[in-house]
Amino acid sequence: MFYTYDKRLILIQRGNKKVFLICLSLAVITALITFLVTYNLNQENAIKYITEETKAIIIKENDRKNDFSEARLKEYVLELSIKFPHIVLAQSQIESGYYKSHIFLENNNLFGMKEAKQRPTTNKGTENNHAYYDNWKESVVDYALYQSNYLSKLKTEEEYLQYLSQNYAEDPNYVSKIRLILKK
Repeated sequence: MFYTYDKRLILIQRGNKKVFLICLSLAVITALITFLVTYNLNQENAIKYITEETKAIIIKENDRKNDFSEARLKEYVLELSIKFPHIVLAQSQIESGYYKSHIFLENNNLFGMKEAKQRPTTNKGTENNHAYYDNWKESVVDYALYQSNYLSKLKTEEEYLQYLSQNYAEDPNYVSKIRLILKK
């Protein structure tokens, strides 16, 4: 129930519910519009007052985070909690020709992945008969998605290597090459 106070008659009486709801709605809409306009202006001002030097630093930092190195790859594989990271790193070395293949350099594809069509993916399509990505990190995320979709039930390294031999690798010596890298 909604009540109003009439000063003149010193009475509390039932108010008009429709009038109250209309006033309340207008107040909420006005507050929302005020907030949005103020927030937008603050955002524009914040961007407007960033110096060119600050912009350059931000851009350089973002670029540096995307620069590839094997150390950054190891960090990222661990950060994503990818199973059997040492095997995955060995795969990246084989599949990317130790990070020198044109599939890696042109497609940002560390694992020789083909374009995924039956599972979630970060690839952008196919180039050079392989999936391509905007940056190398997207390739790692795509491998993590692949792993979570097809390899999540595998418990041991041996099961994992057997799966790779039967379902992933085109080279019959793939697992032998991985084992050789792991020994080093």
